[in-house]
Amino acid sequence: MAVDPLLKQAQSVWETLAAVPVSFPPVGGLNVVTSPASQLAPPSWAGILVLGDAAIVTAPTDRAGQVLRRGLAGMPISALTSAEAVRAVLPAEEVLGPAVLGYVSHDGFRLVPTVCSVERLAPGHQDLMTLVESVPPEDAGESGMDEITSAAFVVRKGAEVVAAAGFQAWPAAAAHLCVLTAPGERGRGLARQVASAAVAQALADGLLPQWRARLMASRNVARALGFRELGSQLSLRLDQGEPRREG
Repeated sequence: MAVDPLLKQAQSVWETLAAVPVSFPPVGGLNVVTSPASQLAPPSWAGILVLGDAAIVTAPTDRAGQVLRRGLAGMPISALTSAEAVRAVLPAEEVLGPAVLGYVSHDGFRLVPTVCSVERLAPGHQDLMTLVESVPPEDAGESGMDEITSAAFVVRKGAEVVAAAGFQAWPAAAAHLCVLTAPGERGRGLARQVASAAVAQALADGLLPQWRARLMASRNVARALGFRELGSQLSLRLDQGEPRREG
């Protein structure tokens, strides 16, 4: 079977974020490792990452790793990031996700024709932060705009920034895209405009653009830019009890 270079790049990013030696099985399956410093999930949480037809799972403790191995054994790879399916077999106190992961290469990128002026601002610029502070907290947190390390590519309405995009530089030469549009300005294609500029910059910097989304509207923006949905992510906080599935 031919190797998908974009998939291999994406897998390398998350193998690095696991913070301990682990790899995606070459032909399906999953690998579970203990990694208290894993960045696949919040601290003390378990992280499940599916890319292609394989998965890696990081556990905060050895005991949690045992619970995860037993609970997830035999599950279809496609079900590993289903919150409902995982809750049915694991003692999850809290779940985040799932989120879909998309990636794009130079050849696959579709640059959006410019129909409005896109300005470049420094990360943390006050005009950018004004946009972040004006939206609901859950929107601001989901966007990650206050954590970008790149320039911010923005569109203004009058003096106000109403749409912005940038990226966080991640390990393994990844660029994690962050996009935010003011609620009253959505549906006008502004997210595509600013995101297109940010992706073009990431590719010019030699980085792998990554798009993580839960909402279909965000996924549609990524698809319009040529991103391919290669996998998904789920995080869960375990109570360290036993799996619910009967042996």
